[in-house]
Amino acid sequence: MTSLTPGSWTLDAAHSDIGLKVRHAGISTVRATFAEAEGTLSVGEDGALDVEAVVDPASFDSKNPDRDAHVRSADFLDVETYPEATFRTGQFRAEGEEFEVTGELTLHGVTKPVTFDVEFGGQAVDPFGATRAGLSATTTVSRKDFGLTWNAALEAGGVLVSDKVTLTLDVAFVLNAS
Repeated sequence: MTSLTPGSWTLDAAHSDIGLKVRHAGISTVRATFAEAEGTLSVGEDGALDVEAVVDPASFDSKNPDRDAHVRSADFLDVETYPEATFRTGQFRAEGEEFEVTGELTLHGVTKPVTFDVEFGGQAVDPFGATRAGLSATTTVSRKDFGLTWNAALEAGGVLVSDKVTLTLDVAFVLNAS
């Protein structure tokens, strides 16, 4: 079980990084983040965790405006049609300060189960009296599972964008006052 204080926690988006990485042209890795996200974390007295998160796919940022516009388009995330990506927990399995959280990820209008490997970073009271906690999590998903199939063949063989995408979260939560 984690050492998190039981209660309701709110995602501190200003101190969180929600991102992804994907192989590009089979030779390099492109990284991107989503700047807009909201989330809650509920911790039961028994240490059980419940997470609900919403990410705005239009906030996709890979530090390349042309690529960002393409990823936001109907070829990929289609942010006009699918303005939210969501995650809701279903179960968790703990081993010390590391655990797995399995839940339903909805992306591009498709909902699939995913399991995040999570590491608890700790809990502390900041200089302003707020109780904060940090978590890091990763999972790898198939773009095709979510209907994200756009690609381009490469002259040397292979494709431009890998099917496998690693989702990475380094997130901070603040305990709500009771």
